[in-house]
Amino acid sequence: MIEKLQTIMKIPELKKKILFTLGILFICRVGAHIPMPGIDVGALGYYFNQAQNSLFGMFDMFTGGAFQKAAIFSIGIMPYISASIIIQLLGSVFPTISKMMRDEDGRRKITQWTRYGTVLLAAAQGWGVAKFLVSMNTDYMKVVPDPTVGFYLMTMLTIATGTIVLMWLGEQITSKGIGNGISLIITIGIIARFPSAVLEEVTQLSNGNRELVVELIIWAGMLGMIAAVVLMTQAIRKVQVHYAKRQVAGRTYQNQVSFIPLRINMAGVMPIIFAQSIMFFPTTLAAFLPDNSMLKTALLSLFDYRSYSYMGIYMLVIIFFTYFYTALTFNPDDVANNLKQSGGFIPGVNPGKNTADYIDNIVTRISFPGSIFLGLVAIMPNVVTKMFPGVSYNLAAFFGGTSLIIFVGVALDTLTQIESYLLMHHYDGFLKTGKLRGRKG
Repeated sequence: MIEKLQTIMKIPELKKKILFTLGILFICRVGAHIPMPGIDVGALGYYFNQAQNSLFGMFDMFTGGAFQKAAIFSIGIMPYISASIIIQLLGSVFPTISKMMRDEDGRRKITQWTRYGTVLLAAAQGWGVAKFLVSMNTDYMKVVPDPTVGFYLMTMLTIATGTIVLMWLGEQITSKGIGNGISLIITIGIIARFPSAVLEEVTQLSNGNRELVVELIIWAGMLGMIAAVVLMTQAIRKVQVHYAKRQVAGRTYQNQVSFIPLRINMAGVMPIIFAQSIMFFPTTLAAFLPDNSMLKTALLSLFDYRSYSYMGIYMLVIIFFTYFYTALTFNPDDVANNLKQSGGFIPGVNPGKNTADYIDNIVTRISFPGSIFLGLVAIMPNVVTKMFPGVSYNLAAFFGGTSLIIFVGVALDTLTQIESYLLMHHYDGFLKTGKLRGRKG
């Protein structure tokens, strides 16, 4: 590994991109430790220590601890993800927006709309966060000592500005760094919680609160889940393709056999990110409702992180977004047309529409087990915390769940990009045997 890192440093362009990305991620982590004005951080920390296994503890994990500290990056990049979901949903309903997504000028307009939507959602969620913080005030502990209108407005402005800065930083990573900026920002927030999770387990073991055998089972299960997620992320279904005759670099090849790699988890990490954003929305909406409202009670009960109803809805949302995002990013008609133009065909299938229908049928079938797997892994932290009550969500999140899927997907995607640079400059990749496959590879 040291040799590979030395090789990376020998490529100026790749070195510059990696250092730029690390610098931006460092800024993101600094912002996660700068508290907003008007908040007693000590009282807030005490509250979260009591509620770390709740939905708020899970949300805090995605912001890398920023929510617990009431930092300027408290809600992370989630409003941008939510705005992107809304725009893509509108694109599937309105043909005009769908057409804009395929045009360069249209995509620029949609990007602008997404940014405007991010500002509105961030401001709305900022108001919800302000109400949530004020609701913590008791006779013995005041998280917000002076809950005036000015505090609400300042919280809205601070959170909206923090989200906009994160959105801009993510775009800078994507354009000038390495990897997908938005996904990396989420991932670095997840990784930031791992040291504290390990420390908590060491403390539990040293205090005699957990037997060594149970601890070993937990860590073995975690490694097994990581291996399963990597396997599913890399798994492909090969569709054999024959080329009767084709020319490559001036040479003619006869009777060539190749294949189309169709991923079992073609949508990658995005369904998880989309679903997580959706699952946070009802609790945000509940913050705007009166305390004695039946709708508020129903929402908080139905979307209680520990409830089976939450797990079931979460899985269904993931399955939906798996198919939805796959349909947005993969077009069987384009694949069929490209095959036809290059002289390729699938044995036993007529070119054109029949080929497109055949590929679409395969994608539909393989997406189902992929979506079920995503859903099962996503709810695994809930299962672990029920099976082992002493396990904190910090550790359970790495046992499975959204954090693990995001981490593995983003890590493989980023490593694939780095490996492509190494191979392009005639260096060996990270692996001497085998091959890393990016989500789009």
